[in-house]
Amino acid sequence: MKKLISLLTIPIFLLGCENKQILEEPKVDDRVELLSIVFRLAESHEYNSERFGLYTEKIKKHFEPYKNHELIEFAKDLIKTNDIGFGSPMAMAVYLDQNLNPRTNFSDDIPNKHWGKEYADKFVELLKEFYTDANCKAFFDENRNLYSEAESRLLPIYKQIDVDWYSSFFGNPPNEKFRIVTGLGNGGQNYGPTVQLANNKQEVYAIVGAWLTDSLGMVVFPEEVYLHTLIHEFSHSFVNHLVDKNIKALEESGKKLFEPVQEEMRNQNYGHWTIMLYESLVRVSVIKYLKDHNYSPMDVQKEINRQLSLGYLWIEDLLTEIEEYDRKRTEYPTLESYMPRIIDAFQIYPQKIDVYRENFDAKRPRVVSISEFSNQDKNVSSLLKNITINFDKPLSGQGISINPGKQNEPSPKFIDYKYSEDKKSIILEWELEKNIEYAFVLIGLQIRSEEGVPINDYEISFKTE
Repeated sequence: MKKLISLLTIPIFLLGCENKQILEEPKVDDRVELLSIVFRLAESHEYNSERFGLYTEKIKKHFEPYKNHELIEFAKDLIKTNDIGFGSPMAMAVYLDQNLNPRTNFSDDIPNKHWGKEYADKFVELLKEFYTDANCKAFFDENRNLYSEAESRLLPIYKQIDVDWYSSFFGNPPNEKFRIVTGLGNGGQNYGPTVQLANNKQEVYAIVGAWLTDSLGMVVFPEEVYLHTLIHEFSHSFVNHLVDKNIKALEESGKKLFEPVQEEMRNQNYGHWTIMLYESLVRVSVIKYLKDHNYSPMDVQKEINRQLSLGYLWIEDLLTEIEEYDRKRTEYPTLESYMPRIIDAFQIYPQKIDVYRENFDAKRPRVVSISEFSNQDKNVSSLLKNITINFDKPLSGQGISINPGKQNEPSPKFIDYKYSEDKKSIILEWELEKNIEYAFVLIGLQIRSEEGVPINDYEISFKTE
């Protein structure tokens, strides 16, 4: 019996070692920093965050003399003509080797469709010149200690990822190499570029931004923010190829399902039904990960509600399907073997989309009244110092989110806000002027129920006397 136990433990041990090797420790990547610096100098707004000021001030000091370099002028043109921005610079970064040479031949789709082969080739040629002219190596070398400190601060989050769960749950090793990169110049943006190499291998990157700092100005990575992101991104390595292998069988239902939620998907920069299917399986996997790691029922439900609010209205039915797979592992040893059942399930979801939406909308908090006046009132006193907006259920009480009116009317000058003791009312403190037609919209970004269900947009308009 002792010999049998010893033999059985060996594969488990090896599995753990193998998984640790495929998920390497997070690193700062010079290629990622270089591209973020280039597009910062090119005045791309998403690469001009000042949240990590300790680092961005170093960038300004070193690179300000080179802001009119030929590369930067070319990058400015690409922003205008090719819509290069957000993930496109990061796609270029990971398609280059450490000597700034393409890792595979560029095409009209590589690094991505926004670049185009001709522009990508010219960009790399100028990038090499910029690297020398701006003495980029000296900048990176001068900041090695800062990079090391940032890496060490993300390391505890990396160590919390239960790598073994992935191979155990999905039943197969990942189909791609997964790399975690700390994008110190990227501000609040996260990116997930993929590299398709000539040997038919893929690398998937989680490039996480740096937007929170401590009292000394050094970047920090709170668990409640970054752990979820990494759990999500690592799941793509196990999921995407399952969709790709079954793309024909999923096409009809995928297109039907995408149509009624395309606005929500495009708001997340997901412009195609295949990406929606990747995300569906990844997001349901994250929920299963939370459940399997004993997160509280409230935390699990908040995650479900968050996905519902993002347009994945079928996520609860898909979770039921995933849990059915997990109960029948003898019959279905891998998620790939269960894919025919998932394909069948996706054929049903488009038929239920209206019911899904109706059921979710029923959970949303609703405005029931305004204490001081009626919505669209034309005789509101300009001396009124606050407004009390009452809801039909308690809210989370965490923050406020307001947009301008839909017709771009002026908004009041908001001074402060607070929640009532029972969290069923929001009190906004403001200043008003006479004879003005005001409007503003409460949105669900922060205004949510205790279970995390957002309100529908609610516009408030009125005219002062």
